[in-house]
Amino acid sequence: MERAPAPAAVLPALLRLLRPLVRLAIRCGVTYPVLADHLRGLFVEVAQREPADSPSGWTDSRLSLRTGVHRKEIRRLRLAPPPEDDAAPAVVTSSSRIIAAWLGSPAWTGADGRPLALPRIAPAGVPSFESLVATVTTDVRPRAVFDEWLSLGLVSNDDQDRVVLDASAYVPAPGEEAQLFYFGRNLHDHAAAAAGNVLAAGPAPFLERSLHYDRLPPDIAARLAALGRDEGQALLLRLNRAALDWLGPDDAPPDPASPTQRVNFGVYLYVEDERPGGAG
Repeated sequence: MERAPAPAAVLPALLRLLRPLVRLAIRCGVTYPVLADHLRGLFVEVAQREPADSPSGWTDSRLSLRTGVHRKEIRRLRLAPPPEDDAAPAVVTSSSRIIAAWLGSPAWTGADGRPLALPRIAPAGVPSFESLVATVTTDVRPRAVFDEWLSLGLVSNDDQDRVVLDASAYVPAPGEEAQLFYFGRNLHDHAAAAAGNVLAAGPAPFLERSLHYDRLPPDIAARLAALGRDEGQALLLRLNRAALDWLGPDDAPPDPASPTQRVNFGVYLYVEDERPGGAG
């Protein structure tokens, strides 16, 4: 059972949520008519996934009443092709798993927990970049991964000709396909967690917390932001190591008939200037 706040209560929060997304749309050339047309279709798509409030199911008339979209538009939208699959692009699924293993598995990290510098090729039993890639995927040759990562700046060669993971390898460059994928997925999951808590009839089901301070001197804000980055990164690495440890060395795919769940734990940090003498 869910409980829903009144429209007048939730609308201001929705508008504040959308403001940075509208700013992004404007700067990237996504105009209001284009976004509005997609939003109309999104209202219909999401409404159809809700439990029907009538034995007759979601008729065009009931969807129109629920969403405010005209029946003719609903008929057109329901005949349109289904939305594109939001599966992760290949660059995310392969690279992120390899980097996760390099950052979190004891086989590829040193005593200090940092990723080891690896020889590209080494004898059996000796950690190498080639054996690292092979533990994650056999569909792509390790040399192809190395050449691609080298061109992207994700790795480099040290003076001993070892492969060194760049400290920012797990942070996609601005505007890249991988960054846009994570942008959509992470904001979706954060919003889904927050919305699920708002609609919950009982205790909030999801962790959704933040620490916030206003009117801070810039030097203290900078120190707090730096500490937040360090502690947040350390926590993510610790959770990654725990997940890899619990999955075990085989990391075999689950039985397709067995139930599975997806987990996304995120950390964010935002700093902005405030207007002197007033609210930010």
